[in-house]
Amino acid sequence: MHTFRGSVSLTQKFADLELSGVAGDGRFSGYASVFGEVDLGRDAIEPGAFAHSLTRRGAAGVRMLFQHDPAQPIGAWRVIREDRRGLYVEGQLSPGVSRAREVLALMKSGALDGLSIGFQTVRAKSDGKAGVRRILEADLWEISVVTFPMLQSARVSNVKHRRFFRDRETELVRAMRRAARLMAGRTFR
Repeated sequence: MHTFRGSVSLTQKFADLELSGVAGDGRFSGYASVFGEVDLGRDAIEPGAFAHSLTRRGAAGVRMLFQHDPAQPIGAWRVIREDRRGLYVEGQLSPGVSRAREVLALMKSGALDGLSIGFQTVRAKSDGKAGVRRILEADLWEISVVTFPMLQSARVSNVKHRRFFRDRETELVRAMRRAARLMAGRTFR
């Protein structure tokens, strides 16, 4: 959790990534936050907390960063929405950015598996008995790919697969060889 001096404070909350089908063009989807679950900082995001912010900013207004570093944008969020479970996201890592290619390689190997949301708390209530702060409204600024997440149950559920040109060429050659073998045994008149 980070707080900046002055009138604006930014809170970071972390979420895990679980990668399946890792490869390709850097597209991935999953949950950056899960509603009602208490994170390691004793905060819980409530349903509807991001609604106003998402209406105002949209996915294009929320940055995708590496380790919350504003000097390291690594892609763009294509879809960010609340559903019954939490804050669902779909992102695209930028292939022309070397850090994004590194992040994709780390995701593919399972070495990097965290997401973290950066937001300013607009409204919250404290549950003194449980020692939990319930975030009722948050202004979402960014979602980062990070090393150490705080929220254990939020996960990326899919990383899209795209074969590279040389792989497509190899598949074409294999298909042509199979066709040639099939044709070799046939007689044409």
